[in-house]
Amino acid sequence: MNPQSIRILVTGGTFDKEYNELTGELFFQKTHLPDMLRLGRCRLDVAVETLLMIDSLQMTDTDRQLILDRCAAAAEQRIVITHGTDTMERTAQVLGQKVSGKTIVLTGAMVPYTFGSSDGMFNLGTALAFVQTLPPGIYVAMNGRCFPWNQVHKNREMGVFEAINES
Repeated sequence: MNPQSIRILVTGGTFDKEYNELTGELFFQKTHLPDMLRLGRCRLDVAVETLLMIDSLQMTDTDRQLILDRCAAAAEQRIVITHGTDTMERTAQVLGQKVSGKTIVLTGAMVPYTFGSSDGMFNLGTALAFVQTLPPGIYVAMNGRCFPWNQVHKNREMGVFEAINES
């Protein structure tokens, strides 16, 4: 295995939501990560692994334990996790309290990839850059910014992630 290899763990979230034109509902079918990597002309050594395809509001402690277990078991030292933004901080906290020696970056999207105006491509690209350059630790990367797991929160009024002391 290449020491620069990156594991991408897919958990669902807005990244992978689809729109049902008949009902107007959002749903999950399959991950869009391979398409996103291809369209972004990604030249990195990545392995994509789908763990879950759920909205993060439905994520349970058991689901977070699965994410933790896969991060711990992964041979790669660099991991990107695509995650719903509503509970990304909680998952980052679980990982931050239990994982050491690996660089793990959680990222998400506010708009589904299939809508065409998604921030997902940009967030995925920056997460892949951050995971290669940051020291071991757990981070949240959104909208070009990166935060340590214990210094970030989602500002629900503004729809952005920010440092805890910024609000």
